[in-house]
Amino acid sequence: MLKPSARADIAPFMAMEMARDAARRAAAGQRIIRFDAGLPFVGAPDEALDAVRAALGRDTLGYTDSLGNIALREAISAHYARAYGIDVSPARIAVTTGASGAFTLAFLALFNTGDRVALAAPGYPPYRHILSALGMTPHCIEASDNDRFQLQAHHLREAARTHAIAGALVSSPANPTGTMLLDAELRDLTHAARDIGAAFISDEIYHGLTFERPAVTALTFDPNALIINSFSKYWAMTGWRVGWLIAPEALMGAVERIAQNLTICPPHVSQIAALAALGAGQTCEARKAVYAANRALLMQRLPALGLAPIAPPDGAFYVLADCSAHGEDSHAFCQRALAEAGVALTTGLDFDEARGRRWVRLAYARAHEEVADGVERLARLLGGA
Repeated sequence: MLKPSARADIAPFMAMEMARDAARRAAAGQRIIRFDAGLPFVGAPDEALDAVRAALGRDTLGYTDSLGNIALREAISAHYARAYGIDVSPARIAVTTGASGAFTLAFLALFNTGDRVALAAPGYPPYRHILSALGMTPHCIEASDNDRFQLQAHHLREAARTHAIAGALVSSPANPTGTMLLDAELRDLTHAARDIGAAFISDEIYHGLTFERPAVTALTFDPNALIINSFSKYWAMTGWRVGWLIAPEALMGAVERIAQNLTICPPHVSQIAALAALGAGQTCEARKAVYAANRALLMQRLPALGLAPIAPPDGAFYVLADCSAHGEDSHAFCQRALAEAGVALTTGLDFDEARGRRWVRLAYARAHEEVADGVERLARLLGGA
């Protein structure tokens, strides 16, 4: 009798399970408002699609270098010079199979079995699930509204008093709250990680999607920080599965060897699309304006529905809201919203196992009309204004 390995004993990604259920209802003819997955309502920019169409008639699209096409790596390097004023050598950049592939490469290159990595709760669930599946130990630290639900330097220093912390992982803007670290907080975190001998990993996948102030890369404060990003969110290329990892040159040999053996290379066609997408800033900014309007609508309407955001979102396209006023746990609330109102939400249990029964996440990367419709459906369901 075949049995799954112990490393496969991880929790499901509930947002994807809700997305599956919502898609099934939609396929059966029901109109579903999709607040569940962090999936932009638009696809790849036209510039990316045009480049792919041209390549399909011209190239064989075989293997690329395991670290990705040099042209794309050079373009990502130029992006850092343009967006942040930081010089990043293409030799330090690995193109990956989405941000998920970048996390796997980074964790395997940095950490040994049992190593403990600090991260904030609430937080993106695959962080801890990938670490656990690889035999590492996620060290989840409850962040509070005083910290805007972000990991802080004092959290790291306190954790290091009782545990050996091999790494620290942050995300700013964050999923599921949309909150950002202040520049000084990010600086202090990198210094705290250095002082306790921990590697610092910054998930910057929502950079570009900020509403009050631009995001700052961790490389500003720590040239040895590992940076993870992707074309999935700002460039709206979720299904293309192409991201990148920036690491110190001393680690790149290990990263390349792991990439050679795990994936051979990232998808060639996706790399062509990504290279062209880097020139689609005007398109992406227009899409961000839609998200900004959605954010404003939700911040105005949700409190009156008994779904007050637990923190104002600074960026990304998420709101984490308190649903406890409705007298049921968030999983049951999400099931009721889908069944009775045709609105797909994600339970906060995905993001915080201890406190998530009080919370639901709304992803608002949708057309404005869809978001407005979803709010009205929730209002009818909950009897709100």
